[in-house]
Amino acid sequence: MSQEDDSGFEMGSLPEALGVSEVFLDFQQRLSAVAKIDRPVLLIGERGTGKELAAARLHYLSQRWQGPLVALNCAALSESVLESELFGHEAGAFTGAVKRRMGRFEAADGGTLFLDEIGLVSMTVQEKILRAVEYGVFQRVGGSTSVKVNARIVGATNADLAAMAQDEKFKSDLLDRLSFDVLYLPPLRVRHEDIVYLAMHFAASMARELGLEGVPEFSEAALESLNSHDWPGNVRELKNVVERSVYRSDGEKVDRIEFDPFVNPYLAASDPSSSEPSVVADDLSRPLHDQVRDLEIRLLRKALQAAQFKQQDAANKLGLTYYQFRSLYRKYKDEL
Repeated sequence: MSQEDDSGFEMGSLPEALGVSEVFLDFQQRLSAVAKIDRPVLLIGERGTGKELAAARLHYLSQRWQGPLVALNCAALSESVLESELFGHEAGAFTGAVKRRMGRFEAADGGTLFLDEIGLVSMTVQEKILRAVEYGVFQRVGGSTSVKVNARIVGATNADLAAMAQDEKFKSDLLDRLSFDVLYLPPLRVRHEDIVYLAMHFAASMARELGLEGVPEFSEAALESLNSHDWPGNVRELKNVVERSVYRSDGEKVDRIEFDPFVNPYLAASDPSSSEPSVVADDLSRPLHDQVRDLEIRLLRKALQAAQFKQQDAANKLGLTYYQFRSLYRKYKDEL
């Protein structure tokens, strides 16, 4: 029976990282090199870039791969709970502490401790993490006995820790200890060759889940939409968008990419503020140029409102490339 650790990855397995772009392969090469050095590492990247996956690869490519990989999201816990989660507590340390409990540092002894969102840790807890990293010892909450531990620390954040240290919002000494090397995860928007490559991978996975005989093809318009999107949510967003678009397709071809699942199809029809005059079919009393102009302005305005004024999303809703949309937007921006 396979064993799983707190990271959610199966012990002994190497988490899959997909990509063919030069920037992605360069990052993987740097990650593989530092994985073999038994020192703390900081992973810095936007949401959805795969910091958890990178941390797992650091562990499984290291000399500690047979040891535990323990993960903790520091953003999800209050200061008191975080301290107990990290260092454990003795029986009677606080109300509800009926017995001694091992913390994540202890659980990661001989392996790797992944601290996600480390930039959100309070200064008080940072001080205790610093002591554990620097001296390899700590005390459980409510305890007086020192506990020795040997764990490699991998921290992750999307914050500017160097700037936080200058503003005295992050301990400079701790930053020095954690940053033997700092790896910046490349956002999807700079991994141009990987967008369609990953989209095909996620589409194939969704097709298998749906029981389809083959993988639906993407139309040229759909591929153009994928390539022109700026992907603020990175790979996680791409996965959701592609899987949703495949699910909503006819199973043979994906003609439309559904970027935003929160678009209300009934909003325009029920919105009392939407009182703009519509173009009357076959209205020969007005020049064609004026009627086309009114239609373009109205659709641009509605697309922007539906996309919460994100121009790339508005372009996708209208079936336009970003540059086509920008051309129309500049033409009518004073009337939108």
